[in-house]
Amino acid sequence: MYQGNRGFMTNRRGSGIGGRLIIALVFALIAVAGYFFSTQRVENPVTGEVQRVALSPQEEIVLGLQSAPEMERAFGGLHPDQEAQALVDRIGQEIVADSAAGQTEYEYDFNLLSDSQTVNAFALPGGPIYITAALLNALETEGQLAGVLAHEVGHVVGRHASEQIAKSQLVQGLTGAAVMAAYDPSNPSSAQQAQIAQMAGQLITMKYGRGDELESDRLAVRFMADAGYDPNSLVGVMTILESASSGAQPPEFLSTHPSPDNRIERIQEAIAAEFPDGVPAGLIQ
Repeated sequence: MYQGNRGFMTNRRGSGIGGRLIIALVFALIAVAGYFFSTQRVENPVTGEVQRVALSPQEEIVLGLQSAPEMERAFGGLHPDQEAQALVDRIGQEIVADSAAGQTEYEYDFNLLSDSQTVNAFALPGGPIYITAALLNALETEGQLAGVLAHEVGHVVGRHASEQIAKSQLVQGLTGAAVMAAYDPSNPSSAQQAQIAQMAGQLITMKYGRGDELESDRLAVRFMADAGYDPNSLVGVMTILESASSGAQPPEFLSTHPSPDNRIERIQEAIAAEFPDGVPAGLIQ
């Protein structure tokens, strides 16, 4: 009788595991199907990359405009210094007008934020681009400002937001399926396995973020030179960002941004590839 009960319990456990695996498989299939059927496969005309994106360019523009007021409030609003704002706008528009970015349908708008503590710059989908007063004040040359703005233009042109939305939906779905398959309420060690599965999904998402940053750096090298700015100035920006981190930066493998040292090396590689005979003389630093 005892052995029979034990066998019955084993069968129930096996049935429970099988049920979870079936449900997890269904979730995974839904995530994959959703990724392929709810996204568009397009070739980026500037980068030449074939991408899976969640939004059309017009939808990106709308999303960026809708997000802009909230983002501005989060950084203290727009800066009242009209002269500084004019500088940001002039250099930003030069980057767009003289590079392949100007051939896209995005509506670029360059803005200076009042935040004097946060060293940051970012781009919203579709064209709104921001730099904080803290970062602007840390820059030493117009070429460095051009580097920051060209990098953010690279995010817009690279359609990174739309690509990230599509990828995050897929990763979240697959991570949820992995967690469901790994977790067994009757097995205490399965909770750790489920956490590992969840962490793996987070690391995959971070990897995409790091790749976007490096691609934007490569695009910035092209855009800067097209607009008459020395791409070597972007190296100076990385040095400034490294100093601003004051040792508080997390390890690169847990960060969405590559380390400044890594980015400097990649930027120098991009400059060498773009200008094998050396950067043309007379560019603005």
